[in-house]
Amino acid sequence: MSLLRSWVESANADGSEFPIQNLPCGVFDDGQGARMGVAIGDFVLDVGRVAHGLDPALFALPEWNAVMAAGPSVWAALRARLTALLSDDGHRAAVEPHLVPMKGLRLLMPFRVIEYTDFYAGKNHAVNVGTMFRGAENALPPNWLSIPIGYNGRASSVVVSGTPVRRPWGQVKGPDEAMPRFAPSARFDLELEMGAIVGQPSEGMVSVAEADDMIFGYVLLNDWSARDIQAWEYQPLGPFQAKATATTISPWIVTRAALEPFRVSTPERERPLLPYLRETGPMLYDIGLEVALAPEDGRESVIARTNYREIYYSAAQQLAHHTSSGCSMRVGDLLGSGTISGPVKESRGSLLELSWGGKEPLTLETGEERRFLEDGDTLVLRGAAMGNGYRIGFGDCAGQILPAAPLPDWARE
Repeated sequence: MSLLRSWVESANADGSEFPIQNLPCGVFDDGQGARMGVAIGDFVLDVGRVAHGLDPALFALPEWNAVMAAGPSVWAALRARLTALLSDDGHRAAVEPHLVPMKGLRLLMPFRVIEYTDFYAGKNHAVNVGTMFRGAENALPPNWLSIPIGYNGRASSVVVSGTPVRRPWGQVKGPDEAMPRFAPSARFDLELEMGAIVGQPSEGMVSVAEADDMIFGYVLLNDWSARDIQAWEYQPLGPFQAKATATTISPWIVTRAALEPFRVSTPERERPLLPYLRETGPMLYDIGLEVALAPEDGRESVIARTNYREIYYSAAQQLAHHTSSGCSMRVGDLLGSGTISGPVKESRGSLLELSWGGKEPLTLETGEERRFLEDGDTLVLRGAAMGNGYRIGFGDCAGQILPAAPLPDWARE
């Protein structure tokens, strides 16, 4: 079978992130107002102008929530129509005027985040962190192999790629300090994750298969983390301010439909899962991931490469577990996968692991060393699923670290 191609020539170029097989969903502003679009090659198609036959109300607001709420049949119909419009040259004259060059556009939040939950579902990451703090014999908590561990985060923390991230202030306390102090985080870090976007609501418990059907698509996600703030605050209830500074996502939602050819099984289980968490088929995806770090005015260094298939609990399992208490899920809920680390040092998804808690500094291509992030550093997450003759990309998930804000006089000692 020949590979489907688009009359948008840049979509067929080697290495294009946005071939016709992708058609990811985003929101853009070209100076004429924010609108919904899909990426195709070097362009964005203004979807509201060409989605004939679908309810115009779905495209009234610059966010994909209404389309998600309309359900899988609408998702499939829209994808089929866009594929036809962009592959059949007979539609070119009508569609081409609604293509906007991607260069110079502002890419905005692609959807309105309703709730945000972050999981801790990467086994290699959990083992590495546990080994650092509790020793290899107690690396995993007793419940880890049975349950997707997570915490409820702040939807207000989620920002789109390109948004600067300011170094947070917080309470910190060193092991030799008698009392805590209020200071800018000195151990600010990244976490390489994927984010799953809930496209259908739930009432009551759902199965893993039903949860999979509820997911509209995926984004890259950087769960910025202040390790020194977290170390002091996390007992007994887990992360709080250490994770509330920002959560950066990529600007394009890659739909579940685009990722179907790349399904893979979760890792082999070391302990049988309870029935409500068991999968009916492959629920993960083969998506290559990388982390790049560029010092201010310096060249970029790729510091880690891994794959989404390393996650121990799929997004569908995480979502099913989330509903198991009767917790209702809503359209626009975001689930962070947890840090995705591979089995070797070069595949670790955080500086905490790459520098082993700061004891083994990382050397960049500029010759500079990093234990944790410094002001001016730019972090970029990238990811792509590789097909036969095409790739499904997510766009960059990037953010630059700004210095901590000046402390108000009333907060000083």
